[in-house]
Amino acid sequence: MLKLYGYWRSSAAYRVRIALNLKGLAYEQIPVHLVKDGGQQHAADYRALNPQGLLPLLVDEEGGGVRIAQSLAIIEYLEEIFPLPALLPADPAERAQVRALALHIACDVHPLNNLRVLHYLSSELGVDDKAKNAWYRHWVELGLAAVEEGLATFDGRLSLGSRPGYLEACLIPQLYNARRFACDLAAYPRILDLAARCEPLEAFSLAAPEAQPDAQ
Repeated sequence: MLKLYGYWRSSAAYRVRIALNLKGLAYEQIPVHLVKDGGQQHAADYRALNPQGLLPLLVDEEGGGVRIAQSLAIIEYLEEIFPLPALLPADPAERAQVRALALHIACDVHPLNNLRVLHYLSSELGVDDKAKNAWYRHWVELGLAAVEEGLATFDGRLSLGSRPGYLEACLIPQLYNARRFACDLAAYPRILDLAARCEPLEAFSLAAPEAQPDAQ
């Protein structure tokens, strides 16, 4: 049994839900509320499972109870343990291009807009909501512009040709966040086309934040 500790609106957990669904894997969700009780990710029982105190966390009970933190590490683990259907292209160059775009989203864009970063801006630096939202939109729009150019490599195809995989699992949650903060997306037609093809698919719709059992 796979257990996924997550939060309905966590884009990192959202990535993993998409990957699990694309692979057709059953999993149990264990909600960890990022705000309630001062942030349940800080509780001693959760920190005992994941010393990073972040979400998501995957526990593979059939794999000896191994615990994997960090969304991309989880997706890579799933790709190695459950190789079919593959989430990465077979061609090494295309596989590297997919990873590069996914890493750009997960490592360069998302961390600057993470809940704990936004909270620090407000609580410790006294940044007001207008300035905080401007910070958010600046980094998201800068990052999406780079992804938009990177998608030209795929010439209108999804990352696996006719089907989505690793890249789309990372991009759709970031796009969800951009919409939440009213980012102007008109400059990203490739991204919007990709989203229009992916979001109606069951693997994505079932992973959407509002479809989660802990959604509020």
